[in-house]
Amino acid sequence: MLGRRSPGSPPRRPRPEPLVRRRERPGGAERPPVILLEGVSKVFELGQIRVRALREVSLRIESGDFVAIMGASGSGKSTLMNILGCLDAPTSGRYEIDGVDVSQMDEDDLADLRNRKIGFVFQSFNLVARTSALVNVELPLAYAGLRGAERRRRAERALASVGMAKRMRHQPSELSGGQQQRVAVARAIVTNPALILADEPTGNLDSRATEEVLRIFAELNAQRRTVVLITHEPDVAEQTKRLVRLSDGEVIEDRRLSGVHDAPPPPRELKSAHAGRPGSGGSR
Repeated sequence: MLGRRSPGSPPRRPRPEPLVRRRERPGGAERPPVILLEGVSKVFELGQIRVRALREVSLRIESGDFVAIMGASGSGKSTLMNILGCLDAPTSGRYEIDGVDVSQMDEDDLADLRNRKIGFVFQSFNLVARTSALVNVELPLAYAGLRGAERRRRAERALASVGMAKRMRHQPSELSGGQQQRVAVARAIVTNPALILADEPTGNLDSRATEEVLRIFAELNAQRRTVVLITHEPDVAEQTKRLVRLSDGEVIEDRRLSGVHDAPPPPRELKSAHAGRPGSGGSR
């Protein structure tokens, strides 16, 4: 179960050093996977009703992989995303991220872990309104305790890497949907996390913006970043290296599309409903 701070404890302070150390392994042992799930289950109790959202899910994702997790509504993919992002705890089973067992961590350490090891990208962008793209991208660094000049330099570099160097002073309302999602991706990578976790990142985008965002994810993966993408769209999932499909809380398919260390697949034309979505294009 996820830890909690005790009542009356002092407020959390940013940590200048790594918050936790990986579990020690024998000399010469291979690097631990970025994600390791062993027999993870999640049960929600709603009054007299027990809902099994996940059932004994085991999953290993190596550094540098590009994985799509698919499933229809109610399949358990959102519950799995919350557990992978340390936003919820499994009822049973074990979860390690980048070699760190999260089960015994308290709330402060979990907050630091999320900030340092996981870069989140959401369907609805989750940008702070009336705040520039640059300041939005600086926020994780501010939480980590970085000084202003270094924050600014890293945020500018992250925005430039996703093609937003000329719009970093714009507020979200002045950006298209595709541009807002690129800012969200920059915010996700600015701390150089072990894992980029994207929850339906193309769900609100038209085909052009979707292709741009998927191209950015492919470029990030080509830089050896680990990307896990939650989606319900087959043509989006097929542009990754591995497809994991959930149904009724269980993994029913785990298909390798290309090798972990292969180059990401080249972008392909989308066939889904993105083309009919207005007002979310890649430029203004």
